[in-house]
Amino acid sequence: MNGAAVEVMGVEKVFGRGSEEEVTALSGVDLTIAPGEFVTLIGPSGCGKSTFLRLIGNLLEPTAGSVEVFGKSAHQARMDQDYGMVFQHAGLFDWRRVAANIELPLELRGWSKADRSDRSKEMLDLVKLPDFGGHYPRQLSGGMQQRVAIARALSFEPRLLLMDEPFGALDEMTREHMQGELLRIWHETGTTVVFVTHSISESAFLSNRVVVLSPRPGRIHSIVEIGLGERSEDTREDPRFFEASTEVREALRAVEDGS
Repeated sequence: MNGAAVEVMGVEKVFGRGSEEEVTALSGVDLTIAPGEFVTLIGPSGCGKSTFLRLIGNLLEPTAGSVEVFGKSAHQARMDQDYGMVFQHAGLFDWRRVAANIELPLELRGWSKADRSDRSKEMLDLVKLPDFGGHYPRQLSGGMQQRVAIARALSFEPRLLLMDEPFGALDEMTREHMQGELLRIWHETGTTVVFVTHSISESAFLSNRVVVLSPRPGRIHSIVEIGLGERSEDTREDPRFFEASTEVREALRAVEDGS
């Protein structure tokens, strides 16, 4: 599909179709995401952001329309292991040490013990936790656990990383630190990222583009281009950052006003 990382065409998602509980979560959604792009989905609660992400990840099937990832069906992309996923809660296994958690996807893929060990060390270096491979998850802070979850999701070098409010449970300072770490990792790996958040400032700080969804049934109301270039902590004091945040905020207000 012209080299697109993700191509969403005419997608509709209906839950409980034909029943009294029928709900149309998404309707008439079209979106193209380029390789290496960082795109954030934002909108009112219940607008279908997480549903949209799960359709891309083939955790759900669309009722109508199609989703293609790197020129193939979402299902085939999942079979080909093109995806990594990170959710709000790290989802680490308490009985496995940090390195063993990172190595789990590689173990399931049949990697040798030596190769798994080498890769987990590389990933721990990437997320700046080189000395914590022998720890258990309970010994880590929430932000550190999310870094381990990101390391695990990237361990098998997926071309697409799907992230569903991964920093939503963190305090504000840790959240800002993790945003900077994610951008560093994104630049180092070149992975395409689709990110869900409720935070206006987070969407503006992280993204190339912010996709604003309308209330249910979710549709793409507008797309905000974020032209901040390379970001750092100083970006948060840059007038262009405030302008980008304001543009996203105004788009969300327009959604709420039905305009």
